[in-house]
Amino acid sequence: MGDEYPIDRWFRRRRSPFFLDYFEDMFREMERWFEEEMKFFEKNIPRELIREIRTPSGIRREVGPLVWGYSITIGPDGKPIIREFGNFRPGRRGEITEVRTEREPLVDVLNEDEQIRVIAEIPGVSKEDIILTVVDNRLRIKVDTEKRKYYKEIDLPEEVDADSAKASYRNGVLEVVLRKKKAEKPSKDIKIE
Repeated sequence: MGDEYPIDRWFRRRRSPFFLDYFEDMFREMERWFEEEMKFFEKNIPRELIREIRTPSGIRREVGPLVWGYSITIGPDGKPIIREFGNFRPGRRGEITEVRTEREPLVDVLNEDEQIRVIAEIPGVSKEDIILTVVDNRLRIKVDTEKRKYYKEIDLPEEVDADSAKASYRNGVLEVVLRKKKAEKPSKDIKIE
């Protein structure tokens, strides 16, 4: 009968304590899925994320870091804002669809009265490793070290004065403050009475 379950086997399962056969099948399926995922990793993960380490018991292979997550905040209109971060993207069924060597940091953009504040979580690097670039109304954050790589381009909500930019980095948190460009006031003709 192959993979089909005859009626008598089904009834036997129903009588077995705690459906042990069912759990065994479930574990076999999980093992099969795990093996398929590992084959995907070996084929699709960038070589920079795979390290082989010699140990007394042989060679151990490490993969990563692989990071994915999301943050949810409530916007000024009361609707949730969902932002993803990490260096891979899961698909609809949980499979990994894209893997990069650079991690995308978790970033918050705060649009304040006269300035825009960008806060990014970039742990494990020193401030000398961080490269910040402002072009038009985009902020680029880049880190490229042997152990950590981060990359993120952020669309800023308004035009900023790049010369006014100030940045600080403490305890893995980068804060960039950019003053908004002041809109030039249109000229107005004055009528003589």
